[in-house]
Amino acid sequence: MQTRTVEYHNGAETYNADRLGSPINIFYVYGTALIFFRRIFDVKKIGIIMGSDSDLGVVEGAIDTLKKFGAEYEVHIYSAHRTPVEASEFSKNARKNGFGAIICAAGKAAHLAGAIAANTTVPVIGIPIKSSTLDGLDALLSTVQMPGGIPVATVAIDGAKNAALLALEILAVSDEKIAQKLDDDRAENSKAVLEKNRAVEEKYNK
Repeated sequence: MQTRTVEYHNGAETYNADRLGSPINIFYVYGTALIFFRRIFDVKKIGIIMGSDSDLGVVEGAIDTLKKFGAEYEVHIYSAHRTPVEASEFSKNARKNGFGAIICAAGKAAHLAGAIAANTTVPVIGIPIKSSTLDGLDALLSTVQMPGGIPVATVAIDGAKNAALLALEILAVSDEKIAQKLDDDRAENSKAVLEKNRAVEEKYNK
């Protein structure tokens, strides 16, 4: 009996292709409708790729930020060196598969973001991951020093939250809903700082 797997967000829904009349086939119908909706209304998703599962502790900061904004995303582990074919196939098909931005996280010889960017014109954002040696400087330089014509937008070492926010800002150029959420979040951040400022002024400026 043949089975197929369809991935949504950071999980997978499995349905049996031979049991078309069963309730479990709802997942297939939902997935098809989701793809149709995305194509009609040009809803983009964000790809998150890490070179190793050891990067997940940092990458979860980006995932949590995207969840907060209700953005659609997919998470994968592809290595520029250990799985070059899969990494290349993902990036070559990224635009066709509905990605509006791709976040790549890697440490040490961090060539992942560059390898992905080499095969797509979808914006790529690199997160240099701090490793046990060189405090992440090696990953930072590997990610940021791209040759002309193959850009990678690089955030700070372990800067997962900003990578997610930058990806959202890229999508917000054509997505008013995300743009409004970003504006609201920025306003909330300003409000929190001003409240702290007010407390300090009341305590010390007498």
